[in-house]
Amino acid sequence: MTRCRLCGSEATASVVDLGATPPCESFLAADQLDQPEPAYPLHLRVCTDCWLAQIPPLITPEETFKEYAYFSSYSTSWVEHARTFVADAVQRVGLGTEGSDAFVVEVASNDGYLLKHVVDRGIRCLGIEPSVNVGAAARDKGVPTLTEFLSPQTGAAVREEHGPANLVVANNVYAHIPDVVGFTQGLRALVADDGWVSIEVQHLLTLIEENQYDTIYHEHFQYYTVASAIQALASGGLTLVDVELLPTHGGSIRLWARPAEVAGEPTQRVADVLAREKAAGLQELSGYTEFSARVAKVRRDLLKFLIEAAERGETVVGYGAPGKGNTLLNHCGIRPDLLAYTVDRNPYKHGRFTPGTRIPILAPEQIAVDKPDYVLILPWNLRAELVEQLSYVHEWGGRLVFPIPELSIVEAASRKVTA
Repeated sequence: MTRCRLCGSEATASVVDLGATPPCESFLAADQLDQPEPAYPLHLRVCTDCWLAQIPPLITPEETFKEYAYFSSYSTSWVEHARTFVADAVQRVGLGTEGSDAFVVEVASNDGYLLKHVVDRGIRCLGIEPSVNVGAAARDKGVPTLTEFLSPQTGAAVREEHGPANLVVANNVYAHIPDVVGFTQGLRALVADDGWVSIEVQHLLTLIEENQYDTIYHEHFQYYTVASAIQALASGGLTLVDVELLPTHGGSIRLWARPAEVAGEPTQRVADVLAREKAAGLQELSGYTEFSARVAKVRRDLLKFLIEAAERGETVVGYGAPGKGNTLLNHCGIRPDLLAYTVDRNPYKHGRFTPGTRIPILAPEQIAVDKPDYVLILPWNLRAELVEQLSYVHEWGGRLVFPIPELSIVEAASRKVTA
């Protein structure tokens, strides 16, 4: 990478180098196991001018998202998160008031997990989703969905056909697009001149503080602080007016933006988060220098646990097959000799294998059949939800293992951390 994709600067510094891995969502079918598998460098750098953290665009969104393995609706907590957001946004933006013709657009709307709540309220909406398979699932739920990537041209075409959107939602997509300026211009094309844009994206502050390095993968092209997000939004004519700190994905920010002409002064919460980021050193290199060493410790601790468990004759299986899990598995070099298999609620992944590490993915019911000694939780960000879902593991004395932010072993019955 020679230039920052936001400001064009050549001043970039290394944050962490995770080697080379396959794209995290490129799950393998059984007949692909004897075929070559491409791997790409995974090296996070930060621009020392605008402080946008980023990786080179070595794969294209078209390669990742035309057919996608992630379906949002398989996470109970995420669906509830979306329902609560819709209820709050209706009040905040004044949607659905009597006599109004409100219009909501969600970009990267996945399988309709969020817009179904908008449909249920009788509010006009449209999803823009590039993945053919998950977009079809959304339409099956009754959510109008356009199969397309967002660009300034797409935004203008939707506005021409459907009118401007009172609210544009872009949850967990702002990191997934290499052309951050063009995407932001697309958001501005969609939103009404007095409308609102809501963006949820992982917060670089918590990624650094909580060792969440497994959320670095090839389809995440950039990693935001509020400070860098302000500059990204401005590149498309949007101004940040408020921010919320969320627990989702290990720590996210919800950015509320409006067209620059009507934005006004930002709330105190914006100033407060900017101050936290500055105190953490994220606007100077000092905030990034120790991260690589802490990542290496996560790797050593997890490998030590898995090797010692194998030497004791104990069984370890995984729970979940998220993209972040594949960064962790590949960086640690974990293979089926240390992790016999993993399970996932998404039937699309059953019978497939994790990219790079070739670990089989089975249905969740296999855990109760095999009664392993340990279950390694790969979507650690759903900790509360999964401790509850997997409470039955205590029936045979099994325990849950969380690798991040540091290795912890949880008694499923008592939920007490023992190591």
